[in-house]
Amino acid sequence: MKKFLSIMMTIVLSSFILVGCSQKEAGSKKIGLIVSTLNNPFFVDLKKGVEKEAKELGYEVVVLDSQNDPAKEISNMEDITVKNVDLVLLNPVDSDSAVASVMIANNAELPVMTVDRVANGGKVISHIASDNIAGGDMATKFLIDKLGNKGNIVELEGIAGSSATRDRGKGFEDGVKESNLKIVSKQSADFDRTKGLTVMENIIQSQGKIDAVFAQNDEMALGASKALADANMKDVLVVGFDATDDAVDAVKKGDMAATVAQQPIIIGETAVKEANKHLKGEKVKDFVPVELQLVTK
Repeated sequence: MKKFLSIMMTIVLSSFILVGCSQKEAGSKKIGLIVSTLNNPFFVDLKKGVEKEAKELGYEVVVLDSQNDPAKEISNMEDITVKNVDLVLLNPVDSDSAVASVMIANNAELPVMTVDRVANGGKVISHIASDNIAGGDMATKFLIDKLGNKGNIVELEGIAGSSATRDRGKGFEDGVKESNLKIVSKQSADFDRTKGLTVMENIIQSQGKIDAVFAQNDEMALGASKALADANMKDVLVVGFDATDDAVDAVKKGDMAATVAQQPIIIGETAVKEANKHLKGEKVKDFVPVELQLVTK
């Protein structure tokens, strides 16, 4: 009997150890996040959203910054495939070059979801983002209303090849075609505040009357606002996109007319929720939209 009890105790203890190990293993699952740049408040907030929801669900997050360099992004994807992550969230620098990154994940049998910007190829489980076309259209409708459906518009574009650039531009320009607004200049400033300032300064020198500026992100909008203020053109309406803290403050002060709120923290949280669903074997949608809203004074 003593021998029998000893064997039973050994079995029970072994079971507890195995359960403990399996719980530890389940709790130590990792999600990778490759972000286009952390030199932009929008993507810093997106990262915060990912990390917040991951902590809630018991995931560790491995974050790699591509520094707005497609080659760095590819290198990051190669690195993350050997970091024992269970799934990678990819925020592409460029939708075309992101195909190579996605293919690396595919070849490593690592599930990949895209966040905010799409990849134009490879196998992606789901895309989590705002409807950028709808956001661009929202900006057009605001300017039509404020300008009485007439006026000269400058459009500052983001990084060429980015899906955000393409979709925000399409939404805005399709709306302009249906109005009496006129786009008198359209130039790229790569989603960058300093470039937004420089490009806007050059446009001010080359253009006559400007009634409004639509910048495809807030960083460029803030740069454009500074250029307009320096040129004493404070009546020009500036509309941005993303609703970063600096832009919302600028709207409150009257330095910007509006910004389209893309809610990056919620995008990050939603991405982790969808990743968790997939890893639990649940079906996820090809595209999961996050609601937009217009922020005005």
